[in-house]
Order: sequence, then C-alpha cells, then structure tokens
Amino acid sequence: MADFSEALSEKHIEMIGKQPVFFTATAAANGRINLSPKGYDCFRVLGPKQVGYLDLAGSGNETHAHLAADGRITLMFCNFDRPALILRIYGTGRAILPQDSEWEELAAHFELFPGTRQIFMIDVESVQTSCGWGVPFMEFDRERDTLKKAHAQLGEEAWLKKVQGRTTSIDGLPTRATDRYFGASDVVESQ
Repeated sequence: MADFSEALSEKHIEMIGKQPVFFTATAAANGRINLSPKGYDCFRVLGPKQVGYLDLAGSGNETHAHLAADGRITLMFCNFDRPALILRIYGTGRAILPQDSEWEELAAHFELFPGTRQIFMIDVESVQTSCGWGVPFMEFDRERDTLKKAHAQLGEEAWLKKVQGRTTSIDGLPTRATDRYFGASDVVESQ
C-alpha cells in the first residue's frame, strides 16, 4: 500500500542516503519520456521540501530540456536490501549551470566530478513510499569510474566544444550549455 506525505521525513532521508543508485523521469508535453539511472555520490537532500543532484555530461541533456519545457520530475529510490521499500519524490525542477548566480552556493553541497555539467534543483511536491516487495535483493560492488575518466581525459577545449554543441534534446527542445569545464585538477575526489 502506498503512503503519501508532503515532505521528506528523517526516515525517508535515511533510506535515500543508503542507496547507491536512483532514477529520474521527466517529460515534456510532446515527445519521448526520459528515464535515467544515476550513480555516484551526487544526490543531496537540502531540506524536507528541496533536493538536488549533480549532473555529469552524458549522451544527451534530456532532463534539462524537459525541466525547461515542463518542470515536472519524478525521482525513484529502491531499497535493494531490507526492508523492502520504494520511495518516489514528485516535484518540479530546474537546471543550475556554473554561469548562474546560484551556482557557487549550491555547488558547495556537492563533490564536483570531472565532467560536471549542471545541478538539478527539485522542489518537493509530494513523497510516496510503497512496499517494494517485487524489487530483488542486490549488493553494491563499486562505482564505474569510466565516465569521470573519459571527461578528465578529454581536456577542456574538446569537452567544452562537445557539450556546448548539445543545445537541443532528441525531440528538438532547447537546453542551455554550460560554460565551464571541471577537469581532474579542478576537483578533489574522495576515495
């Protein structure tokens, strides 16, 4: 049975903090629905009604395009251990890029990785928990470092050219490009 609340509780926050992966879903009025898995230590609860996650450049920029067009986002966390639990955050979001006035204050909450493109801020509208009895038991082994290595090895000029050329979604919706490169020398990674 599903339970809804208007904000994240301490119990919700504790469950979220234990998950090595979460999923994001966004859509605009027309076109494809985007569903993406997210790893790394990139999610932060900033308050009971606000969360954010650090986004690295990938194959597209669909979340940014959808949030600019529509604003709606759903985040899902699954507990792959005990107790069985699924937690969804429903809200509205927006992209904060390094050139935005909010960047410095917001970025202080995150460890910046090579390839950091933007931070998505989400205002929580509701939180839903459900049983998760159909979710399998799984053990976390380790993060893949391939994406961070690829960004670090590309270099500033090539990386900026690549990401600044991605100003539309696969359905033709506009996005804003970042103007800053975070390479290996710009970030301190924890081990």
